[in-house]
Amino acid sequence: MKIGELAGQTGYTVEAIRHYEHAGLLPKPARSAGNYRVYEERHLKRLQFIRHCRALDMGLEEIRTLLAVRDQPEQSCAAVDAMLDVHIAEVGQRIAGLRALEQQLLALRGLCGISQTARDCAILQCLGEVADQKA
Repeated sequence: MKIGELAGQTGYTVEAIRHYEHAGLLPKPARSAGNYRVYEERHLKRLQFIRHCRALDMGLEEIRTLLAVRDQPEQSCAAVDAMLDVHIAEVGQRIAGLRALEQQLLALRGLCGISQTARDCAILQCLGEVADQKA
């Protein structure tokens, strides 16, 4: 299949597919007599794997690690376990940061119980004080 067909089946843009090729995550396809890239089912499956990893918020280096292990099915998957443990810890840190952000926003929202004029808005005043302190 040509790159446009592969893009249509995977949801990736042509540019993204070329990026993954250039990054070494997707093997170079064969070329047709007209010098078009000719992709196979293995390219489709690999891009689907990459898409699933990206949906789990994995970066290119993490995906590279997973693909390297996947490409050698007889080797241990200890590197996969270790990488996923690190990723889980990072997600936990981000969740904690988002919870702290939520608490700050709730506290900020609690400053104003009713709609007022902008001049009297406690939220705007508080945000202005924080901005003044940082300046």
